[in-house]
Amino acid sequence: MQPQQPSLLPDDAAVDPVALALAAAVRGRDGHYSELLGRLGEAGAPVAGMAPLWRDFFSAIGAEGWADLPARQARIQRRVLEDGATYNVYADGSQSQRAWPLESLPTLIGPEDWTQIERGVAQRARLLDAVLRDAYGERRLLEEGLLPASLVLGHPQYLRPMHGCQPAGGVFLHVSAFDLVRGPEGRWWVAAQRTQAPSGLGYLLENRLIVAQQFPIAFRELRVQRLASSFLGMLQGLMRLSPAGERSRVVLLTPGPANETYFEQVFLARYLGIALVEGADLTVRANRVYLKTLHGLERVHVVLRRVDDEYLDPLELRPDSALGVAGLLQALRAGEVVVANAPGAGWLESPGLAAFWPAVAERLLGEPLAMPAVTTWWCGEEAVWQAHRARLADFIAVPTFAPGPGRPGLVPQRVAALEARARADLVQRIDDDPAACTLQAPMRGAETPVWREGRLLARSAVLRVFALADGRGGWRVVPGGMARVAAEGDGGANPWLSMQHGHSSADTWVQTGGEVDPTSLLPRPLSAADLASWHRSVTSRSAENLFWLGRYTERAENCVRLARLTLEALTGSLITGASAEVLEVLDTLARHHGLVGTGVPTPLQSVRVFERALVHALGDAQGATSVAYNLQALMRCAQALRERLSPEHWKLIREVGEHFDQHLRAALDTAAAEPLADVMGVLARAATHLAAITGAQTDRMTRDDGWRLLSVGRQIERLEFHAHALALGIERGLHRRDEGFALLLGLFDSTITYRAQFQARRELPPLLHLLVHDTDNPRALAWVARTMRDRFVKLSRHDAAWAQEVAATLPRPEDWPLELISTPDDAGGHAPLIALLAQCGQQVRGLSDALGQRLFSHVGPADRMVWQ
Repeated sequence: MQPQQPSLLPDDAAVDPVALALAAAVRGRDGHYSELLGRLGEAGAPVAGMAPLWRDFFSAIGAEGWADLPARQARIQRRVLEDGATYNVYADGSQSQRAWPLESLPTLIGPEDWTQIERGVAQRARLLDAVLRDAYGERRLLEEGLLPASLVLGHPQYLRPMHGCQPAGGVFLHVSAFDLVRGPEGRWWVAAQRTQAPSGLGYLLENRLIVAQQFPIAFRELRVQRLASSFLGMLQGLMRLSPAGERSRVVLLTPGPANETYFEQVFLARYLGIALVEGADLTVRANRVYLKTLHGLERVHVVLRRVDDEYLDPLELRPDSALGVAGLLQALRAGEVVVANAPGAGWLESPGLAAFWPAVAERLLGEPLAMPAVTTWWCGEEAVWQAHRARLADFIAVPTFAPGPGRPGLVPQRVAALEARARADLVQRIDDDPAACTLQAPMRGAETPVWREGRLLARSAVLRVFALADGRGGWRVVPGGMARVAAEGDGGANPWLSMQHGHSSADTWVQTGGEVDPTSLLPRPLSAADLASWHRSVTSRSAENLFWLGRYTERAENCVRLARLTLEALTGSLITGASAEVLEVLDTLARHHGLVGTGVPTPLQSVRVFERALVHALGDAQGATSVAYNLQALMRCAQALRERLSPEHWKLIREVGEHFDQHLRAALDTAAAEPLADVMGVLARAATHLAAITGAQTDRMTRDDGWRLLSVGRQIERLEFHAHALALGIERGLHRRDEGFALLLGLFDSTITYRAQFQARRELPPLLHLLVHDTDNPRALAWVARTMRDRFVKLSRHDAAWAQEVAATLPRPEDWPLELISTPDDAGGHAPLIALLAQCGQQVRGLSDALGQRLFSHVGPADRMVWQ
């Protein structure tokens, strides 16, 4: 525990936690509402008195709780890391993952404030849904001039394919988010709204689960309203609109692991108990949406999506999208699926519309807006722009339309902070395209307390709250939210506090004046009858990634082993003179597996050049078969499977690529004339890492059908590598030379096993017995082929006829007579063995194609609809 800050505290602070907090509070800026004090800050005024809600909070945690704040902050940070809570940052071009920045103190909202927020937000959600129905239907608002056509029909995110579409139940919006700021007078204002695919629900849950555990007494005594009922209501509302009702299958459509908020999408899907899917997991057949699983196509009725509009359907929207589902819009029109939110809501986020909402509310709802918006002026109206052009410095300039292809957009910026040249450029830019800019009056937002090393500092905050449709025409506002807290030095005048720019988040506690809702989303206990028919559904995308996770793991191991053996042989050739046959085989294998390029001289022509080419190619991540490429491909597969891998497994996979790249670069940059010893050390470390990864896959993963596919992928790669290496070695007569015999055993990683069984014998029959027939040797072709067949048949047991048909085409090395394959033919060679080994490679490649068509792409002769 960190030591207490010394002694600026009054005598009574030792026993009064409120006095402790007041003594540690640092006064905020003038003219900003203070959440801690519950009033407007005044110039020169001492920090005295505290808002009742914060007084109750500090009283509940007590003096001991105040002293324990450093330890609680450390526990929060540790929990964030343990949960893997991240936010992917692209603003700086690094595409890095950052730990989710979570404040230890919550944001507190009292019942009266929440009543104002709840009423205003629910009304706005109701209004926006009505606006969407009109905009894609009768267009009365456009005809009556209440909304400018250039802000609606001219908006890039207005989707013409949605015109005339009536989603299930007539509901366009199911989830909407509003960014709120509290003004100096204490009133809440709407700063922005998110209607396309609002983010933050998962982070809101993560914040609550972590922070509430650190202050359990305060959470209970302040009567903080719980969240589960709102999320349950959202699911029930979606199912009410679904064609299958309560039997609906709901999925969350994610853009994938590269998305900035991927963690919260995974977290939200787990909390709701629904499948997390990518576009490739879904397919549309006869206007119905299906999930591709190993067991066939399973009907999907509700898609809660986090993919932006333009990427949702490559048939009707952006044709180059790999994130969406072809035919999704047609399924939506046919009423066979609920998409939340319906496509085409993105244009509602435009700040240029803010000034028009009061009149629209009177027209559609017959009532005034309960919560005002921050004052904005759309420059697309010539009179507005001319009236404000000379006083541009009084505003924040924000883009009217979201940036996109051909629309570089405008970065929100306070004009007064710009230099004269930049301000003149901005004026010219608005003159050229006034509709693209909106002016927003600066808002001196409220400041919330944050704990920093024994002090309570004041930081500007923006509160994001969510409204969820109930499927009956009503809206429920989640009693809480995700507060975004400004970083140190932020001016606090703008409401666009972005997590990409170093700001943090805080849990939001809403105090209820009534009963705390006891609803829980914890699943009901499973009965014996439930478990009798239980199976874990594996999506085809996850299955394919698991398949390739196995293949890339084995492929990387094989390449590392081959590179080590080749470099050892090349080093030995300078001393003792390796045979030409061994060097020729290593040269052929290295080229076949991409360890050297086609234009590189053979080791018989130049050992030095060949060696340098091989060493430098190891780290070429652009080479599609290099060790570095295979390690990166392994990490990409693992990233797409994070929810299935243990933290240790994921850490090993991430580290092997990072360490290999780092240490290989260091070895090649060394001043030493002969870096080969360092390179061999790098390969040895990579081999150790890969062995640990293999152990994690073999011993630490649930043996479901996904794991069986991983194993099949490994065996395919192993069988093909070993069959090709053995065929090449036998063809070139390596078994007749001591160093060649040793090379074959090394390629099969079976040297110790052979020595234990046959000592120093150098005979072909025992060699083939161990490498081909020995079913106790996990490197023997018979063991690999049998394991591959058995696991393939078991994972395909739901389609037994197809499984047996494919299994019949797979190799059976255990049936190859040893006498036949070890006896030389009339020409002194082993043509039957070489032919069988070549056939092995063809057969396993055929299995890979069959798996891809039947289980991953579902393009077999007949679709298997296993659940309607």
